[in-house]
Amino acid sequence: MSAKQDITLHIYKNSSGLKHDTGAGHPECIARQDAVLSIFKQEPYSALKVIEAEEAETKWVAYAHDRNYIMDLQEAIPDSGHVNLDSDTVVSPHSYIAAITGAGAACQAVQDIHDGNCDRAFCATRPPGHHAEPERAMGFCLFNNIFIAARYAQQQCGYKKIAIIDFDVHHGNGTDAMARRAENILYISSHQAPFYPGTGNPAHDVAGKTLNIELAAGDGSETFRKVYEDTVVPALHSFAPDFVMISAGFDAHKDDPLAQINLTEDDFTWVTNQLCEIANKYCGGKVLSVLEGGYNLDALKSSCAAHLNALQK
Repeated sequence: MSAKQDITLHIYKNSSGLKHDTGAGHPECIARQDAVLSIFKQEPYSALKVIEAEEAETKWVAYAHDRNYIMDLQEAIPDSGHVNLDSDTVVSPHSYIAAITGAGAACQAVQDIHDGNCDRAFCATRPPGHHAEPERAMGFCLFNNIFIAARYAQQQCGYKKIAIIDFDVHHGNGTDAMARRAENILYISSHQAPFYPGTGNPAHDVAGKTLNIELAAGDGSETFRKVYEDTVVPALHSFAPDFVMISAGFDAHKDDPLAQINLTEDDFTWVTNQLCEIANKYCGGKVLSVLEGGYNLDALKSSCAAHLNALQK
């Protein structure tokens, strides 16, 4: 299938994410989402349609998470102050509504792409999701937005084969665990190792379900691009997805304080172009991208802008 000449990109936000307070000094902070949303006040991005997300239905979240976990998370939300679900993951009074609307944004984007309202979508939401496992929050993440969206695409829209590509610098252990027990969802992750959360060993991959690629601290652009050219792109051609979904973490940037892969904005442009070419070939250009990590605010903004530019081509 040839590439589309005019790509319509919609942006989805959850303003409730701006009230998900993780406490002083926490890297996954309100300022992250504020920085990303500020992009859409500037040319040329102010021309993009920005849609306020609605809450996901519980049954959609339950495509990925145990119902008891969903109820337990609701009960863990404090009336005031902060509660630590683990050493990294903090909730406050508005955290559940932020999480449920973040999941809703991803599902709404899938539905709009399916209905022809747009070709591609970017969810500028928080909290992030790829560390959230079926029965627990982890690594700043409450609900696994990208996997909820993948299962929504299958269950509500009838798509069969979903490819999730995760270029966040951390392995998406939650998405990996979910893909292993799902049908026709391929999870591909490139991530720094050894590094948090200590998962993502390629030796443990399941053919047709998970493809994990470890990068060493300092590897940089050349190695990153080579593994995508030599391993990721061929795997996507073999899988021939009906829908391409991206866990778009920008913490592999050279200025990010939490990691050392040392990528640049040009690398995020390049990898997004590669994934869009796959989408153009196999699924009419359909791409959903959901924000994950990225903790240097300037690098996060410039990397997101590079990603958005590529999504529109």
